[in-house]
Amino acid sequence: MTRSEFDDIRAFLADEATHAGDLLRIARTLIDDLEHARMREAILRTHYLRLLTAARATMAADSVDAPDPLAFLRHELAERGQLPEDGEAAQRILSDARTAAALLACLEQPAPARSRGLRLRRCVGSGRTLPR
Repeated sequence: MTRSEFDDIRAFLADEATHAGDLLRIARTLIDDLEHARMREAILRTHYLRLLTAARATMAADSVDAPDPLAFLRHELAERGQLPEDGEAAQRILSDARTAAALLACLEQPAPARSRGLRLRRCVGSGRTLPR
């Protein structure tokens, strides 16, 4: 949910004209959204753990000089349709990996100090006021 959606909900809740039935409808929608987000998180965690397990098995197989150490990782990627199909796709994936590594390196650098000047409110439309 975006920041503006949260602001919209807060404004709706603060509005004196909002009826109890409307609040109940919003509560049900938010509960449904929360359940969907939790299910999505569980699926993503499962995919992550399977990929992590395959990567660890690949490294363990490599450390004992197994004949095909990439078999675990290859199997996991093939199940998800993530294996590169040709040389061009492989080059694009390698380029994406180098770019991602460079972006991560930038994220790990300390952030510059922000000024402590006037703070502007964002995501606030001119037609509504939010509780303070």
